[in-house]
Amino acid sequence: MVEKFINDKLTSTKDFEDLYPFESRFMNLNGHDLHYIDEGNGKPVIMVHGNPTWSFYYRHLIQTLSPDFRTIVPDHIGCGFSDKPGTEAYDYTLESRVKDLDTLIDHLNINEKISLILHDWGGMIGLAWAVDHIDRIDKIIITNTAGFFLPKEKQFPFLLWIIKYTRIFSVPAVLGLNVFAKGALYLCSKTKLPSKVKKGLVEPYNSWKNRIATLKFVQDIPISKKDQSYAIVDHVDQHLKQLDDASLLFLWGAKDFVFDLAFLNEFRRRFPQAATHVFHDAGHYLFEDKPEETARLIEIFLNK
Repeated sequence: MVEKFINDKLTSTKDFEDLYPFESRFMNLNGHDLHYIDEGNGKPVIMVHGNPTWSFYYRHLIQTLSPDFRTIVPDHIGCGFSDKPGTEAYDYTLESRVKDLDTLIDHLNINEKISLILHDWGGMIGLAWAVDHIDRIDKIIITNTAGFFLPKEKQFPFLLWIIKYTRIFSVPAVLGLNVFAKGALYLCSKTKLPSKVKKGLVEPYNSWKNRIATLKFVQDIPISKKDQSYAIVDHVDQHLKQLDDASLLFLWGAKDFVFDLAFLNEFRRRFPQAATHVFHDAGHYLFEDKPEETARLIEIFLNK
């Protein structure tokens, strides 16, 4: 059971600990505790989550892969069981996330090539690290995310636009009412999530101060060159071509209301020979909608 959690450092996972029975580890990151799971032995597989999920989202894959692989799953600062400092103490930007991932990898002293499993904004974080460390990459599983700017046929979703640009709405709605994390329970999954799973997904964001990352992730999405993270996304966009089709597996929930098939099609345009599987009855929370099917495909791919 994890007790070191969130800014006040005390909570309980008793409502969902049977779903998340992993030993918690912590790394000091410039005075903040970054929480991560490190289970199993073998080739390292690092799973990078997005917003508003945390390592709990990868619980099925940790259990499936850890008998044969070393499964490493961090919670970004502000998420999961990691510390949730205010903006005066931590810069909630893409650059910080990529640096944090790099610091964790160095901390773990990983010498083998690394496989990545990426979802949502974790895709951009992981791909930003990957394109600058091509020689350290084994395989990458990419699910409902992007490694480039919005495809030409896509517009920035209106709900995200409101959160990004209208502080008078986003602060009370996201920080006060937790509409982003709670809304995702219904918008991002095409199956009826059990109450225990819902509890697990949103529990880290249980107070105003603990929801700062869910807001800052959206505000950091680069739309124009004026946005702070624009240069990093542009760098990833321009350097994705360094990746090898054979090292990539795309798994996609077709009913994602943000990262829909337009994003997959852009990836496939760039990597036409990469293995791809589309789940037409799954949404953004692909690993919640199709836990067994996705785990099996990933296991097969990693063992090739």
